[in-house]
Amino acid sequence: MNTKSDTRTVTKAAKKAPAEAEVEVELPAPRGTGLSGRLWVEEPAIRRRMPDPVRTAAVRAVIITSVTLIQAMMAFFCTLAGSWLAFPMVLSSVGSTVVATWGVLDVWVTRQVWNQRNGVVSVPSSTARQLRRERRRARRTARAAERDGARIRRRGAGRLSEA
Repeated sequence: MNTKSDTRTVTKAAKKAPAEAEVEVELPAPRGTGLSGRLWVEEPAIRRRMPDPVRTAAVRAVIITSVTLIQAMMAFFCTLAGSWLAFPMVLSSVGSTVVATWGVLDVWVTRQVWNQRNGVVSVPSSTARQLRRERRRARRTARAAERDGARIRRRGAGRLSEA
C-alpha cells in the first residue's frame, strides 16, 4: 500500500529552483500518531559566513578549549582516585587554561583586525551616510544662495548711484 505519507517527496518549487527553494522531505510516520512525518525543511542562511582567518581561529579555540576541559576532568578524576598522575594533570590543566584563554582572545582580535582591514559591508549605515551627504549638500547650496541674495541686497540697498 503506497500512499503519499509512505514515500519521500520533494516540493515542485525545489525542482524548479534548487538554490532558493525550500526542500521538504517526508518520511513514513508511525501509524496512529497523526504526525506528518516531515523530517527537515532547508532554509537559506540568515547570516553570512565568517571570514577564513576568523573561522580558523575559532576552530583552533574550540579544539584547545575542549582539550582543556577533558584534561581538567581527567585531573579531577585522578585526584579522586588518589593517582600519582593527579598533580601533573592539575599543573598541565592550569597551563592549558592559559592557552585556551589566549585562543579565545585570538578569535576576538582576529575578528577585529579583519573588520578594520576589510571593512564591514553594512547597507543601513552606508545608506544613512549617503542621506547625510545629500542633506549637507542641500544645506550648503541653500546657504550659498542665501549669501548671494544678501550680497545683492547690500550692494543696491538705499543708494541710487555711487558717483
